[in-house]
Formats: sequence, C-alpha cells, structure tokens
Amino acid sequence: MKKLFATIALLGVLASSSLYAQDSTATEPAAEAVQPAETASVDASAIAEEEQSFHEVLKDLFIAGGPAYMTPILMCMIIGLAISIERIIVLNLATTNTKKLLGQIEDAISKGGVNAALDITRNTRGPVASIFTQGLMRHHEGIDMVEKSIVSYGGVEMGKLEKGLIWISLMISLGPMLGFFGTVIGMVFAFDDIEKAGDISPSIVAGGMKVALITTVGGLIVGMTLQIFYNYLVSKIDSLVNSMEDASITLVDILVKHKLSK
Repeated sequence: MKKLFATIALLGVLASSSLYAQDSTATEPAAEAVQPAETASVDASAIAEEEQSFHEVLKDLFIAGGPAYMTPILMCMIIGLAISIERIIVLNLATTNTKKLLGQIEDAISKGGVNAALDITRNTRGPVASIFTQGLMRHHEGIDMVEKSIVSYGGVEMGKLEKGLIWISLMISLGPMLGFFGTVIGMVFAFDDIEKAGDISPSIVAGGMKVALITTVGGLIVGMTLQIFYNYLVSKIDSLVNSMEDASITLVDILVKHKLSK
C-alpha cells in the first residue's frame, strides 16, 4: 500500500513539473513577441523625431512663441533683408574702375577737349562718373568752381549711397525690442498661471519661461543677422566714397595740367 501511495505521489510530481515546463515554454515566446513590439514602437517614435526637418522645427518654435509676437519680429527680418539685398545690388552696380575712367578722360581731353571727356562720363554708370560730369560742365568757370561743384555733387551722391541704411538700423533696434516685449508679456502670463494654480510648480514656471524666451531669441537673431548686412553696406559705402574723393582730386589735377600746358 505504501508503495502505491509513493508511486501516485511520484506521478503527481512528474505531472506538475511537466505542466510547469509547458507553461514556461509558452510564456517565453509571448514575452519575446511583446519585447520586439515595444522596441519597434520606440524606434518608430525616435525615427519620427529624427525626420522632423529644420523648417518644421522653426514652425513649431514660431507657434510656441505666439504668432501675435513672432509675426512682427518676422516682418522686421523680411523688411531688413529686402532693403539690404536691394542696397547690395545698387552699391555693386555703382562700383566703377576709376583708374580706367580717368585714363579715358585724360586721353579724350588731350585729343578732343573737355566735350569729348563729357561724352565719356555721361555714358558711364556710377556716382564717380556723375561727379566728373558735373565738374567738367563747369570747367570754363575756373578750377575753383570745378572743385566746388565736385564737392557739392559729391555730397548728393553720398546721400544716394546711404539711402535705406536708416531703415536697416531701425529694424536692427526694433527686432530685439519686440522680442523683449514678447518675453515680458509671456512672463506676465506665466505668473498668472502660477497664481491660478496656487503653487510654484517647476513645470508651470519652465513652460511659461520657455515660451517667453522664444521671442527674445527670435529678436536677437533678427538683430545679429541685419547687423552683419549693415556693417557690410557701411564698409562698401566708405570704399566708394574714398574712391570718389581720390578720383576727384586726380580729375582736378588733370584739368590743371592741361590748362597749364596750353
């Protein structure tokens, strides 16, 4: 009888161990199936974040900063860039090879007189040629009058070259100021949210400050970008003005030389 009970107990143990083994082997594939699914979902989200393009990031920041505050900053950038590009084109077209022009004028005066030189300056583009034209038109009134005419018309041409710079300077100042204004307004709204919540929660403070500071970042980007263009334009204008002054002195010397030689 004892052997029978021992045999039954042994069979029970073997049966339970076989059932446990079957359950473990059944749950392992299920766990392995769940793990790849979770990994696949994580990889998909990571790929979606990596695939976000640069302009989409800018769009999200623009929306986060608030269109009411970011739109004026964006308009400052557009207006400033438009004026800067227009000025760059005009100044590059105003550049003249003064040495070549002076050589042509001297040859024309030697061969055909001042009228021949006037034909050359009138057909040449740029502020230097315009100044030469005004000076040569008054050669019969004397060298002093030629110099006065060159100085007076040189100021006019300088004003034309500096046209539009005041607006670029305005956009450089206005962009950061608008950004700071948006930051102040955003901080006011952040403090209102803290007051409504009744608790200084890090999430509330950080969220409000993040949105508020985006406008400041946008304004600083506008100011720094336009400042680069502004400095380039100023240096280009200075170069043209120096060229005009040197060429005007040389023109007067040429007129004196040919007048004294007669």
